[in-house]
Amino acid sequence: MEYRNLGASGLKVPVLSFGTGTFGGQGPLFSAWGRSSADEARRLVDICLDAGVNLFDSADVYSNGASEEILGAAIRGRRDKVLISTKMSLPMGDGPLDAGSSRRRLLTSVDAALRRLGTDSIDLLQLHAFDAFTPIEEVLSTLDTLVRAGKLRYVGVSNFAGWQLMKSLAVADRHGWPRYVAHQVYYSLLGRDYEWELMPLARDQGVGALVWSPLGWGRLTGKIRRGEPLPQGSRLHATAQFGPPVDDARLYAVVDVLDAIAAETGRTVPQVAIAWLLARPTVSSVIIGARDEAQLRDNLGAVGWSLSADQIKRLDEVSAVMPPYPYYPYRIQEGFARLNPPMV
Repeated sequence: MEYRNLGASGLKVPVLSFGTGTFGGQGPLFSAWGRSSADEARRLVDICLDAGVNLFDSADVYSNGASEEILGAAIRGRRDKVLISTKMSLPMGDGPLDAGSSRRRLLTSVDAALRRLGTDSIDLLQLHAFDAFTPIEEVLSTLDTLVRAGKLRYVGVSNFAGWQLMKSLAVADRHGWPRYVAHQVYYSLLGRDYEWELMPLARDQGVGALVWSPLGWGRLTGKIRRGEPLPQGSRLHATAQFGPPVDDARLYAVVDVLDAIAAETGRTVPQVAIAWLLARPTVSSVIIGARDEAQLRDNLGAVGWSLSADQIKRLDEVSAVMPPYPYYPYRIQEGFARLNPPMV
């Protein structure tokens, strides 16, 4: 396993981390993702640790807290061997105090997460969404309080827009509060929007990307083929409406190239898709998920080898889309491109 610094921080994280959205299986979305029990989760954690994967990502909204509880049970007795990442801010109920990143919500939510996880500290806390109703100063001063209290080690965000992240970093610098060192983002061969603004920001500001849904919401598993119906066991039957939309023609074009490269390398389609991500700028870790041991072992096979320059070029070309304004002039007009060359 390869390890990289998480952004500009001193924290070393594995290039593959494990997402625990499959733990618990409560509700229409998470039950479709997976229903791992405590015993099954412990087995998956065992496999991860044997492979050098020691970062486990959860969230309070995953199965209404059950994911954190099962993760806590699965790592019991070996807390010193793992890194815990979790997220909060999304609604945990219908009441006015059940959502957001206010001081009250963060203080109570962190304590609740610590109880569920069975630990006294969280290695990385990420705000799951930007809260436009709470001043950024209130959010960051509260996170500073939690870091000073020893309850949090590092802080990050997830699903922020560029201006939201940059303004937060500027406020943190102004007051000497902890900077966000991680941004958990959607990024895949089917969703490259991260490259337009968030990737350049991350490189400039030292924010590491933790990639969620690297297989395009389950579309790059190798089971979806042109002209064939969705496999009976595909989670897309139940979850497609919750995830990022994908044009079918582009999906099949990407899968065709993945198939060809998988044959050339003797790897699987998911392994090739994840390997492509691991070669991208600013990516600190790719979060893999698995409903069972076979899926996990297959995803772990994405490390220890590299795509050739030609294979990367073919994947780049087939997955590329024209970005919207104001980004497209920098891609297609020579004068703009000379002033701001693309990162990838």
